[in-house]
Amino acid sequence: MDHSTHHSAAAHGHGTTWATAMKATLHCLTGCAIGEILGMVVGTALMWGNVPTMVLAIALAFVFGYSLTLFAVVRAGVSVKAAVKVALAADTVSIAVMELVDNGIIALVPGAMDAHLSDGLFWYALLGGFAVAFLITTPVNKWVIGRGKGHAVVHAYH
Repeated sequence: MDHSTHHSAAAHGHGTTWATAMKATLHCLTGCAIGEILGMVVGTALMWGNVPTMVLAIALAFVFGYSLTLFAVVRAGVSVKAAVKVALAADTVSIAVMELVDNGIIALVPGAMDAHLSDGLFWYALLGGFAVAFLITTPVNKWVIGRGKGHAVVHAYH
């Protein structure tokens, strides 16, 4: 990921590019998808109800979403305590929007909440929710990054 253009634009208050916003959103989506899919698979496989399964999926989406940033920042030589602050500042808005949209889609698709792992509807709703969440979260990230917040915070550590 080319962070030099992103950091320079955000640092000078000139906004950011759509490509940079898309890369930041894809980074967020990766962590969210890992956590969300794991949570949905575990909750569904254990035959938990909808609410506990969604709570687990959302919690794991935040954990994995933050973890991707946290590990990258720690690898750059930042202390764990400082890296946690960076990850929280960088990813909270993006993950929250992504989870709100994705889980909203899943909740609104008829039958998706009751679908099983072997049902195509389960996977179509989940993946469709990610696609819609990506489309909605990208402009949010563009706006946030353009103001030197969100994913822009990470670039001081690259």
